[in-house]
Amino acid sequence: MRILLIDDNKTNLLFLKKLVEKLRCEAVTYDTPGDLLLAMPALDYDVAIIDFQMPVYNGVELLLEISRFEKYRDKPAVFVTADTDIATRMAALDAGAIDFLTKPVNPLEFQARIRNLMALVDARNKLADKAEWLRTEVEKAVAELRAREEEIIERLTIAASYKDKETAKHTRRVGFYSEAIARAYGLDEPLCTDIRLASPMHDIGKVAIPDAVLLKAGKLTEQEFAAMQQHTTVGSDILRESQSSLLQLAASIASSHHERWDGQGYPLRLSGSAIPLAGRIVALADNFDALTTVRPYKEAWSVERAVAHIRERAGSQFDPECVAAFEEALPSIMSIMLANLDEGRQIEDALVPTGKSAAA
Repeated sequence: MRILLIDDNKTNLLFLKKLVEKLRCEAVTYDTPGDLLLAMPALDYDVAIIDFQMPVYNGVELLLEISRFEKYRDKPAVFVTADTDIATRMAALDAGAIDFLTKPVNPLEFQARIRNLMALVDARNKLADKAEWLRTEVEKAVAELRAREEEIIERLTIAASYKDKETAKHTRRVGFYSEAIARAYGLDEPLCTDIRLASPMHDIGKVAIPDAVLLKAGKLTEQEFAAMQQHTTVGSDILRESQSSLLQLAASIASSHHERWDGQGYPLRLSGSAIPLAGRIVALADNFDALTTVRPYKEAWSVERAVAHIRERAGSQFDPECVAAFEEALPSIMSIMLANLDEGRQIEDALVPTGKSAAA
């Protein structure tokens, strides 16, 4: 343990140093307050023993200067003084002193008081170490829990892909597009990441849709379209009872990504800001990917045409602010598309304008 000694009397300083060494501690000595302050904040010590009467700075003034450095504010300080005046001692206590030694210093009293302080410092250090250990363990447990949540989402995405291979590719792209839009919208980075992780679950409810409807090559009948709409509520039902905040976000997205800004969407016909923001963002990403990729019932649209389509529907189908964020995020979205060229020619074809018409 390192004991700081500050006394302008070199004889007293040497005496205190020998007493400290008898306690098998390291003495860090200074005979002027100025030299001590120049050594801060690089200086390390555990307990400070400060002479009260010194030139330039007295003990109280020196302790106040030391306390300007945050790293020293919790360090115990003992004053050495011949002054027994109560006002002097109160001033020292107000400055942060926790004990006094009266001159001439009694060696036995010195060792007893400093030994007690050393035990206090040791206990405090152990408590701080334990608190740090607990903090590290909590962070580790949270990270492990988060990893499990992400794995659950990945496993569910894989499960959904057994029914429709293209759905798995679509959901991954929608996740990255949604993150880019959320970032351009100005959301906090952790939330942007959560949206990327949760949004691939937006179509998880399609596991309950009959293959005859889900994989139909032509236009859906009214009855088939009503059945297809059920994937939003089924997806929400699958996810919403989870205690995981990430899966709860996924449930909200699954339920709301087909709602419309004007209230004409499904399943609840929510409108405007009543639609969860994550759902509004994913609605855009989902629509853009659907337009620019081949589906059983349509060819891929060009990016130019898809962007125009989305822009025209700002304020009706889509949140206008989300559309603005989508347009700002287009360079990132295009990079994501290019990075996924190996997932199919349909994306590559969508990168160049075509004159062909396609159903939405």
